[in-house]
Amino acid sequence: MEKNKTAILVVDMLNDFVTGALKCDRGLAIVPKTAELLQGARKAGVPVIFCNDAHLKGVDHELELWGDHAIAGTKGAEVIPELKLCEKDYVVPKRRYSGFFHTDLDLLLRELGVDTVILTGLHAHMCVRHTAADAYCLGYRVAVATDATDSFTEEDYVYGIKYLKEVYGAALYTVDELLRAFGV
Repeated sequence: MEKNKTAILVVDMLNDFVTGALKCDRGLAIVPKTAELLQGARKAGVPVIFCNDAHLKGVDHELELWGDHAIAGTKGAEVIPELKLCEKDYVVPKRRYSGFFHTDLDLLLRELGVDTVILTGLHAHMCVRHTAADAYCLGYRVAVATDATDSFTEEDYVYGIKYLKEVYGAALYTVDELLRAFGV
């Protein structure tokens, strides 16, 4: 992995997913490792891109399944404070599961010269999976920070990670392995 051609994609590490409307205790558990990864990536010059739900209340059909969550402009749609969103980070709002679907994520990655994305966040079997699918279909190499990614349940997490590896050829790394690869 070439760190100058790599970006970290942080999927839905938002107040509503970690402590709010769709609270996930397992999401809270990955916060320390995710914060460590982001700090190291920033130090190594690896772009950090937050792919965040930013739904339109009463409009987005995903809300019919999951109820109101991460409504654009609300505290619930903000990145959790522990991840310390920085001025040099990028934020890509999304209204569907994938960070690519009708967003400018692909354009941003291409302009940054990225060919490999490292996925983190919630949920391995849903939003991370759909973001990985689009990344793969667009020709990006896909990797997953396994200890900075999770799901509502252990079963969903295991299934999600297995799917990412088998279907998209995702390389699986721990945060410590990634930080060593970044030279920090």
